[in-house]
Amino acid sequence: MKLKFIIPLLLLPFCIVSQTNIPSKEWQVKTAVLGIAEEFREGAKVYGYDSHGNFMVLKKGTNQYVCLADDPNKEGFEIAAYHKDLDLFMARGRELKRQGKKFQEIFDIRENEVKNGSLKIPYCSTLIVLNGNVNQVTKEIENQHVRYVVYIPYATTETTGIPTVPHAAGHPWIMDPGTHRAHIMITPTYSETSED
Repeated sequence: MKLKFIIPLLLLPFCIVSQTNIPSKEWQVKTAVLGIAEEFREGAKVYGYDSHGNFMVLKKGTNQYVCLADDPNKEGFEIAAYHKDLDLFMARGRELKRQGKKFQEIFDIRENEVKNGSLKIPYCSTLIVLNGNVNQVTKEIENQHVRYVVYIPYATTETTGIPTVPHAAGHPWIMDPGTHRAHIMITPTYSETSED
């Protein structure tokens, strides 16, 4: 058998595995909204993945929230939600990542674009990130931990009074001060949980 026929056959199991790895649309939508209050979940826009792993809109939104389903290609469970005014800024980051750009390149490109006015990042828009463990029997998300980000472009300790490191666990601090991506980090503390 010629090599050009053998290689596709060898790759076939990997293609099948990657496609069956994608959770159902219903599960993605249900879990993507866990980071926001219950009264906003029905009206939130949700991005997720089709059966081939393509990133796409799974549900159109009617309120201020945009939610991202868990990426099935990454280890662990993590979803995010942000204010709709951040959608273009976030989409630009995803586009640059698809182009193969690394974190610092993406940071520098968006910094320049915000400065020259071709990209906007709204003041005081929020991002919520939720991590947890998927119960393999019930498919519910257990041990949920949330952290909050409030974008305040170009803010510093001098302009806000917020330090650049947390004074104690759970205290707010500014990350990336003085840049387009300056934001207040708030990471609540959680008691240890068992995975038994």
